[in-house]
Amino acid sequence: MSNAVLLNIENGIARITLNRPERLNAFDPEVAEGWAEACELATQTSEVKAILVAGEGRAFCAGGDVRAMAEMQDRRESMQVLAGRINDGILALVESAKPVVAAAHGVTAGGGLGILLSSDYAVIGESSKVGSIYAGVGLTPDLSVSAQLARAVGERRALQLVLQDNLLSADEAVEWGLAAEKVADDAVLARAEAIAEHWVQNAYAYGEAKRLVRAAAGRSFREQIADEARTIGVAAITPEGEKRIAAFAAR
Repeated sequence: MSNAVLLNIENGIARITLNRPERLNAFDPEVAEGWAEACELATQTSEVKAILVAGEGRAFCAGGDVRAMAEMQDRRESMQVLAGRINDGILALVESAKPVVAAAHGVTAGGGLGILLSSDYAVIGESSKVGSIYAGVGLTPDLSVSAQLARAVGERRALQLVLQDNLLSADEAVEWGLAAEKVADDAVLARAEAIAEHWVQNAYAYGEAKRLVRAAAGRSFREQIADEARTIGVAAITPEGEKRIAAFAAR
């Protein structure tokens, strides 16, 4: 795996770190391949119970590397291939039953917004900025932004974000629902780590909760509640479920 994306698996947590700080962790072909490989490995490894996505340096992710795009020979084909490979990683995260937390410090823009939306819980810093800004460089949303943004914030707000080149403040990002919470800039990673560690302690319940919510949009109401019934039945007889039910009943 490339050093442009780091993967560390320890104590049930897979930590995926975008590691191109000199370019604000913008995606080029090397980062795209490293990202896809890391996401696929993290979601396929049985010992992994939770996933944390972060970025090195001053930003979480500035999206695609526009300078690299300018140098592409066959830009149309090359950009489609690049986006497709990044999408492989996004699909792995979204379709997995392993919950994903993003530690999104600094700037999150363009395709970085798609990476943020692929998490199930996002922590941002008090000075963080979040936005689309595709049209400012003549591009259109990619990396799942058009697929996930309206689900997260509603269609009207999604349109406001993609039809302007504004970056939301941390407070606005939390208010809109793009991030779950705002913390001090130097506490973003630690808070995300704490959330991932919490999930590991009750991995089946949190993982299945994530899966159920993510699956609902593509199924009928009848299918969804039937799956809920099956899932809670299994949860009740897992070792962790039995222990927690007994502890609660004994209060």
